[in-house]
Formats: sequence, structure tokens, C-alpha cells
Amino acid sequence: MDILKLVLLFFVTALAEIVGCYLPWLVLKQGKSAWLLIPAALSLALFAWLLTLHPAAAGRTYAAYGGAYICVALLWLRFVDGVALSRFDVAGAALALAGMAMIALQPSQ
Repeated sequence: MDILKLVLLFFVTALAEIVGCYLPWLVLKQGKSAWLLIPAALSLALFAWLLTLHPAAAGRTYAAYGGAYICVALLWLRFVDGVALSRFDVAGAALALAGMAMIALQPSQ
């Protein structure tokens, strides 16, 4: 799989998971409509399906996915929650991406 497609797949997968978890959070913490649970469930189903599209073994996919998830969660923090990122957030995301790259892009054995 092309590297750009793989990275995009990781980030879309993370976005689906975050949306699927954020909508119930809105229902439970901010009293939003329970109807939000329907798109939340669909988003989590999409997340599970997207995980099956990754070419590596499941455990390796989950390990590499963690780096993408961290980055998407921080982008969510910045652009949805409106919280400025600290230099520690940015450094942590860079370390997570480096770890993701080491796991996801290792040579075939």
C-alpha cells in the first residue's frame, strides 16, 4: 500500500473513532439529543470496518494506529474544542508519529 494512502487511512480511522466517541460524550455531558447516538454508532461501525482495510497484522495495525490517534485527538482539541496546543502536545505528537512510522513502515520480513 502506498505510504500516503496508508497514513491517510490511519487518520481517517482515528477520526471515525473520535467522532463515534465524541457524540455520546455530548449526549451524556452536555445534554444533547439522544439522536446523536445513531451517527455515533455508525461512526464506530465505520471505524471498525476501516481497521480491516489496514494491510498489516491486527496487533501491528493497532500499535501503529495509536500514533495517528494521538495526532487526530490533538487536532480535535485545537479545532473542535478550541484549546491551544502546548509545545509538549506538539512534541508528544511528533514522537507518536515517529513511533507510528517505525511500526507501520518497517521492511517486510
